[in-house]
Amino acid sequence: MLKYRFITTIILIPLVIIILFLFPPIIFSLITLIICTLAFWEWCQFLNFTSYLQRTCLIILFISVLIFITFNVFFYKKSFNLFLIKGCIYLSLIWWINVIFLILFYPYSVKFWKNSYFLRIFFGLLTIIPFFSSMLLLRLFNYQENHLIGSWYLIYIMLIVWSIDSGSYIFGKLFGKYLLIPKVSPNKTWEGLIGGLITSIIIILLFNKYLFVNKISINFITHILIIYFSIIGDLSESMFKRESGIKNSSNIIPGHGGILDRIDSLTAVISISAFFILL
Repeated sequence: MLKYRFITTIILIPLVIIILFLFPPIIFSLITLIICTLAFWEWCQFLNFTSYLQRTCLIILFISVLIFITFNVFFYKKSFNLFLIKGCIYLSLIWWINVIFLILFYPYSVKFWKNSYFLRIFFGLLTIIPFFSSMLLLRLFNYQENHLIGSWYLIYIMLIVWSIDSGSYIFGKLFGKYLLIPKVSPNKTWEGLIGGLITSIIIILLFNKYLFVNKISINFITHILIIYFSIIGDLSESMFKRESGIKNSSNIIPGHGGILDRIDSLTAVISISAFFILL
């Protein structure tokens, strides 16, 4: 598993860099739309739908919303004061704050949402749609002045999140003994968390020293929030998978699981980062 995970990572990171820095924003938005659609398709497993028709109808509605957001982002790209997009990011902030309590009070919090299709669909929309909006907005950030400034923001945030995830996985496998929140995730340990934090700090220091970080500005509080909500995003998906009896959201990425397994931390971090960087 570790071998496949490493090989896939070696392939995915250069691919993401190419998409961020070489592809125009419209192609980036299309790729992001496809990724989010696949993620929401995987989320539908948490709804226990009995037929693909139910999933398909929900996916069509979901794609329509993403296309509508894409049109608005590009049409109003000179101004980020669009009510729809700002409202989306504000809702995301409220959602992720509530997720903290859902995790802290798990499994008692489950009784408020487990038997409600509406709430579980709503949770998925609140997780993925603001992530999509924030990805586009950050990519277009100060685009008229510097076409790549948004790309630097995104790759910086992604590297921090990936370093936490990879560090936690490796240190957890090697030294994991004390479980972090066993009721939510039986595999995450305090040793893994500490390893992930150490790895992320190393990445932040290296990026600041060698990789044009003078082009972007992220303050200390935002760094802390990126690290914190990376963990929250990961734990939230673990909670929903645990309640649905699912180990991985899918097997589309060898060694990593599904799309949702790869972007679970990013769904929280990108939205929170967009809130503090843009608004």
